[in-house]
Amino acid sequence: MGVKLNIYIVQSTEKTIAALKEETKQIEAVIEELINKNEELKTNYDLLISVKGIGFATAVHMLIITENFTKFEFDARKFACYCGVAPFKHKSGTSIKGRTKTSYLANRKIKSLFTMAAISAIQHDPQLKNKYEQKINEGKPKMAAINMIRFKLIERIFCVIKRQSPYILSVAA
Repeated sequence: MGVKLNIYIVQSTEKTIAALKEETKQIEAVIEELINKNEELKTNYDLLISVKGIGFATAVHMLIITENFTKFEFDARKFACYCGVAPFKHKSGTSIKGRTKTSYLANRKIKSLFTMAAISAIQHDPQLKNKYEQKINEGKPKMAAINMIRFKLIERIFCVIKRQSPYILSVAA
């Protein structure tokens, strides 16, 4: 009885996962269709995915949150504060208490997407990988180093949108 029940549960779970994957593909296709219909969205989407580490989900969320880059007026620092990437010192009067920390009031969804984008960028972008390893070797905590990479990605995104030209990875000797 128990073995049959386990097999049934596994089969049911696999069917549910397959159905959700198919539904996700359909939703992504609709989103891509909407982006392709609007020339400004399509241009900015293509610019966003030219940055190493930025994929479909992050690019779409950026377009939505920034209202196609009309909301944050090309200011990477303001957007970093909104995402919870910009660290703040904890101080009261003349005393400084503890390490710098990011705001807990941040948009957690975009922050988590930028965390995944930063991890991907560290793997695929030699410049960011070197910067990450340098910070780790300096004794910085890993999340502080990843936070620095998140901010670098935000700067790159706002730069390519402002210039309206794709990001080109420069090969430095």
